[in-house]
Amino acid sequence: MERFRLSRYIAFLLLLITTLASKAQEKQEKASYSFLEIPYSSHAFALGGAGIAIIDDDVSLSGTNPGLLGPEIEKQVSFNYMHYLGDSNFAGVHYAQGVGRRGAWSAGIQYLGYGSAASTNPDGTEAGSFSMKDIVVNGMYSHDFTDRLRGGINIKMISSNYESYSAFAMAADLGLNYYNEETDMSLSLVLKNMGGQLKRFDQEYTHLPFDIQLGWMQRLGTSPFMLSVTAWHLNKWSLPYYTHPDNGGMSELKDSFFSNLMRHLVFGLQYSPSERFYIALGYNNKTRTDMSTYKRNFLSGFSAGFGLKVKGFALGASYAQPHKAGSSVMVNLSMNIQELLRR
Repeated sequence: MERFRLSRYIAFLLLLITTLASKAQEKQEKASYSFLEIPYSSHAFALGGAGIAIIDDDVSLSGTNPGLLGPEIEKQVSFNYMHYLGDSNFAGVHYAQGVGRRGAWSAGIQYLGYGSAASTNPDGTEAGSFSMKDIVVNGMYSHDFTDRLRGGINIKMISSNYESYSAFAMAADLGLNYYNEETDMSLSLVLKNMGGQLKRFDQEYTHLPFDIQLGWMQRLGTSPFMLSVTAWHLNKWSLPYYTHPDNGGMSELKDSFFSNLMRHLVFGLQYSPSERFYIALGYNNKTRTDMSTYKRNFLSGFSAGFGLKVKGFALGASYAQPHKAGSSVMVNLSMNIQELLRR
């Protein structure tokens, strides 16, 4: 019976993926709201920014895949802060707790500020400055279908304010996770940012960055090392980019089979000798090749981080330098209220 239910879920998701991918293909070129692709989990950011199959009792990971939320999280509150490129600063708070033996819910808010910019009149004279910001409020629910298969949904309300312009959008993420505890192997499927604008900035509606992602994470034998591979942007095969050589040579369009394949893949390696500590490294080829247009450095596309749990508290931090003139730092701090109360 369990195998029959699992096959029905898989068949339904394959049908849904096919339908959504065909509809999203024509919209992808005009997609905006790229900030929705930035995780608020330092663990996921350390593994290349797309760790949708990480197994850990951390509520911030459910932002990458609602199928990672579960009753084992108990009552947990998580704070996150990220200094992104330039004057961009992101911060948020999220709370989660279990519902019965098989369910869990979460709610949170994320603030994304991009600093200020000069406001000018039509003749070019400055007329002060204005701020730019996005706010995302989300609610999430997950349910264990079997002992190994879990699904979840994340509903996001998105408010954007740039100078005198504002917009409002709603989006949903659907996620599945299959976890085999005996082999420490995790498989995930996520449909991200399904939805659209309810209030537009100006004349045209802007599409959300719909994405289909597959993730795999596996412990290597009995060692403390784990390998992570995520395939993203699966609703669109061609992801061309231009190179701009540092020596001033001619730019070149890259659109071969191999370049497209590598831009669809994010790799990660994690060292976790215990459940309370990890060190993670990630490589995101799309980030590295995107930065070839903007004078990348040796570290472009690479990321690193660590996590530590002590007596009901958990701290995570990660770092990346996609551009030689700017770096990104993310910090997570979470508290397991249930564990603290037991003490």
